[in-house]
Amino acid sequence: MNRFDAENVKEISITEIQGIQIGQVEDVEAGTGCTALICEKGMRAGLDVRGGGPASRDSQLLNPLMAAQEIHGILLSGGSAFGLGAANGVMQYLEEQNIGFDVGVTKVPLVPQSDLFDLTVASASVRPDAQMGYEAARLALEDPNYLDGNYGAGCGATVGKIGGMETCMKTGIGSYAMQIGELQIGAVVALNALGDVFDWKTGKQIAGLLNEDKTELCSTSDVMKSSLEVVENRFTGNTTLGVVITNARFEKAQLCKIAGMAHDGYARSIRPVHTSADGDSIYAVSVGDLAADQDVIGILGAEVISEAICRAVFSADSAYGYPSATELGFGK
Repeated sequence: MNRFDAENVKEISITEIQGIQIGQVEDVEAGTGCTALICEKGMRAGLDVRGGGPASRDSQLLNPLMAAQEIHGILLSGGSAFGLGAANGVMQYLEEQNIGFDVGVTKVPLVPQSDLFDLTVASASVRPDAQMGYEAARLALEDPNYLDGNYGAGCGATVGKIGGMETCMKTGIGSYAMQIGELQIGAVVALNALGDVFDWKTGKQIAGLLNEDKTELCSTSDVMKSSLEVVENRFTGNTTLGVVITNARFEKAQLCKIAGMAHDGYARSIRPVHTSADGDSIYAVSVGDLAADQDVIGILGAEVISEAICRAVFSADSAYGYPSATELGFGK
């Protein structure tokens, strides 16, 4: 690998990383959707969950003690726990394509799923289902359509919800990827945090809790620290989901560690983060065979996560009555 310096780093599109394809589907009226990341040949993967309220499916497959060494897809979805059935559709499509773990009578696609809470954005009764998951997987392989913004799992994403939905902001899904010599690494993040969002390079707040006039940003941390009273339920629409993708070769245990290091990107960019009301999760996947240092990839993983968070803020459009950073002029 080339020496790491600014001259050797080239920004690339997340879709330029070979071996993984992304499809997205959203129900704009209902304010929800899903994003399917598919690897036909199978990808090695790890997972680190830091939030206290995750909605997930087949996450134990990524425990290093479990037998499965590869998975075939990851589904990021809205709908909270109600949306976990969407992976059924992903599995159906992949089985039809003869993709999965060979069990003799068929092939079983292994597709972990993580969901964010977007039920308070538009419709609480419409959630991603098997049909939506099927279409997202089909698009991933037949017509990849990934875009940053109000798409897929980011369709109903918002941030800054400590004061309720009246003073939150619209965000979405964002991505960032870089290439250093032959090494490629990138991230996709569906940004749906309880807390506020900061530019990881400048420390400037760029999204989050708004004042009553929706003209200025406030501090979620300050609001929370203003009272020591016990709050029983902060589930007003939280959880940030991320996937770090690299063409470097790592095994499952190493990828779990890389995912853990990538959470530093959340901590730099979201405050507060990893609360009991968030289901903050990061997957790390290996789709290539390039030799690279695990700790270096962990450091870079945190950086691409932080930059993807910024892209999720500035690519989002105002929707459902929730203003975006661009509309409010909270530019970089």
